[in-house]
Amino acid sequence: MNSGLGFEVPSWDQIHNMLIELADEVRLCGYKPEIIVGISRGGWIPARVLSDLLDNPYVTSVGAEFYVGVYETNREPRLTQPIPVSVFDKKILLVDDVTDTGKSALLVKDHLCRQGVKEARILTLYYKPWSIIKPDFYSKETSDWIVFPWEIKETLKKLAKKSKETNESFEVAISRLISSGVSKELVERLLGELSNLKQP
Repeated sequence: MNSGLGFEVPSWDQIHNMLIELADEVRLCGYKPEIIVGISRGGWIPARVLSDLLDNPYVTSVGAEFYVGVYETNREPRLTQPIPVSVFDKKILLVDDVTDTGKSALLVKDHLCRQGVKEARILTLYYKPWSIIKPDFYSKETSDWIVFPWEIKETLKKLAKKSKETNESFEVAISRLISSGVSKELVERLLGELSNLKQP
C-alpha cells in the first residue's frame, strides 16, 4: 500500500455525479442487479444512492473490517456481518467507496459466492492501482488517501493517533487536509468536539 502524503477530498456533489455516471455504465452494459449490497461502512451511502439511481429498492449490506488508520490496514480483512438476506441465484451489485488493497471486496465477493449468487459485480467510486482486483465499475483511479464527507471526524482521529506514533506534525497534516478541500470551520468544529470528549 502506498504511504504517500496526498489527500483527495470529494464533495457530496462530486460523489453524486460519479454515481450518476456509474449507474449509466451499469445500465449501458445491460447488467440488471436484483440486489445492491453495500460493504459497510464505506459502501452504505453509495449503495443507497445507486438504489435511487437504478430504481432498485432491494438494498442490504455486508460488514467487512480492514482499515485501522490513515494508510494503515490489518494484514487481512475480516467479515463482521454476513449477508442477512438470501442471495441464492441472484445477480448482485457489490458496492464500496474504494478498492484499495482489494482484499475486502474479494472477501465479501467470495462470501456471496458461497451463498450461491448467480453473478456478483463490483462497483466502487475509487480504485487504487495496487489493488489485487479491479472493480467492474469505478469512477476514478488515484494513489491519494481519499477522505469522504462521511468520515472526516474519523480521519481526524486517525491523523491524531498517527502523529503520536510517528512524531509527524498533526498541525501539518491538518493543514494539508484543509488545503485539499475540507472546510477549515468543519475541521475546527470536529477538533473541538474531539477535545471535549477527552475531558473528564
